[in-house]
Amino acid sequence: MASSDLIGTRIRTYRERLGMSIDDLAKNTGIDAGIMSRIEQGGTCPPIGTMVKIARALGQRLGTFMDDQMVDEPLIVRSCEMTEESSSLSNETSEHYHYFPLSKGKPDRHMEPFFIVVDPTADRTLTSHEGEEFVIVMAGEVELIYGKEKFRLKAGDSMYYNSVVPHFLGAAGEDRAEIYAVIYMPF
Repeated sequence: MASSDLIGTRIRTYRERLGMSIDDLAKNTGIDAGIMSRIEQGGTCPPIGTMVKIARALGQRLGTFMDDQMVDEPLIVRSCEMTEESSSLSNETSEHYHYFPLSKGKPDRHMEPFFIVVDPTADRTLTSHEGEEFVIVMAGEVELIYGKEKFRLKAGDSMYYNSVVPHFLGAAGEDRAEIYAVIYMPF
């Protein structure tokens, strides 16, 4: 099963367990019902901000929808073994991230660490969700729009912010960027 199919199936399963319709979930997350339907059908992989909203609306941690196995501790992820789990390629979500989860299979975790390749995009739509984010720029440059402020960060720079403040994080300019991001979402 492809990662988008797995994510969509898990979202639908938890939604149905709660007796919610797609329209109910869309309303509770602020996500268009058509986009929510495509996510459930595996037609698109949602960006992390959308996944956080869905997880919160369903009362689950973010990893519930992305894990496919449980592993023993400590969890070691070798850079040569990282695999892309989901990417947002849909124009409707306007975000171009390629996610490589670094905690896949770790039970009872409270953080979601990722290596993310960020493609350039003209869209600068702000999103918000509960929690906090810590990001380290590894390659290229990124732009952080945080509320009404804008910041440009280069390789080696880091940022830590409250995710409830409307924000956008994307590649600055025409080149892709690479970041490590740790997302904390209270459960």
